[in-house]
Amino acid sequence: MLVGYARVSTHEQDPALQLDALEKEGCERVFTETASGAQRERPELKAALDYMRPGDTLVVWRLDRLARSMKQLIETVEGLENRQVGFRSITESIDTTTSGGKLVFHIFGALAEFERSIIQERTRAGLAAARARGRTGGRPPVLDDKDKAAAIALLRDPDIPVKEVARRLGISVAALYHHFPGGRSAVLETTTTKT
Repeated sequence: MLVGYARVSTHEQDPALQLDALEKEGCERVFTETASGAQRERPELKAALDYMRPGDTLVVWRLDRLARSMKQLIETVEGLENRQVGFRSITESIDTTTSGGKLVFHIFGALAEFERSIIQERTRAGLAAARARGRTGGRPPVLDDKDKAAAIALLRDPDIPVKEVARRLGISVAALYHHFPGGRSAVLETTTTKT
């Protein structure tokens, strides 16, 4: 049995083009939903997958209707394969129920894995080269010693809100708390301990 899945990202979009193509392809049942491709929870896709039995084929108009990334697409199709369910994309002419379609899809998977490996190798090589030049990596500190002294002076004044202290230093409140865990109370505590 051919089961169709159509998806549009917003309510303003019309799934008619997809529905026509799925009907023309011979889908006996079509599940339609409005959801972003990045959204993991898609109830209609889940319903379509639950509805399908071994030997069925999930049909989509285009690959991006099923998944947003190559990784997500491969995981979804591998999940179908494990359940002995086929996959077909009309626009890209991919059909995993045929040996040629399986080959094309496995090539996609191999290319995606190759790309991930290349990125990891480049990252490791770049970090090693930076270390060899004496760079340790990571973000440079937001505040230098002079800025920290100014921050302490501003934080000692209870009339100046922490948000204002951060604004005057040109940093976020989170960055200020990163340098002064405990904020104003920690600064005041340190000053009273020293006196």
